[in-house]
Amino acid sequence: MSSKSKHITEYKLAKEILTRGHDVILDPKAQVMKTFTQHGKTTVFEHCVSVAKFSLLMAYYLEEKFNIKVDRDSLVRAALLHDYFLYDWHDKTIPGHNIHGFTHPRTAMLNADRDFGLNKIEKDIISKHMFPLTFMPPRYRESVLVTLADKWCALCETFKVDVSSYIIYRVNAHIARANQEAESEAIPAEQAI
Repeated sequence: MSSKSKHITEYKLAKEILTRGHDVILDPKAQVMKTFTQHGKTTVFEHCVSVAKFSLLMAYYLEEKFNIKVDRDSLVRAALLHDYFLYDWHDKTIPGHNIHGFTHPRTAMLNADRDFGLNKIEKDIISKHMFPLTFMPPRYRESVLVTLADKWCALCETFKVDVSSYIIYRVNAHIARANQEAESEAIPAEQAI
């Protein structure tokens, strides 16, 4: 790296994910992803946080080495929502479970757009993150980054390689802190004494 480059720490990545994905991370609808398993023992929520981390790492590299700008807000939000399909894809009683890899990107995009409102880049990221299973290739560089990060994280999770426990811990601690603050604000003043 050049002498002017910045060292990218796990702390910095966690802070950026929490800042750019705050609305998604704290929304109870997104917390539902914690109830579904993705790969191995990793939840869908944990997987999405990991994908956001690795997407950001690649964005930093593109910006640092090649001066290629990346819309990090769209990148992080869509990475956090790329698997927002909201069902257990391992459940063999769900119709179409055996073609989940082909169909869940559209389901996730429609759910995320309904619940969070997406811009065109975020829609492209989510709906095409399974390329080449989705026949249309990603249109934006942000979509390519999430697609690559998704494959890397899925591989690591399948083989039980821990690559994101610190970030996941930080995100869950942030959620717990925000929930405690919300609960304390909900207590009437006379009861808080």
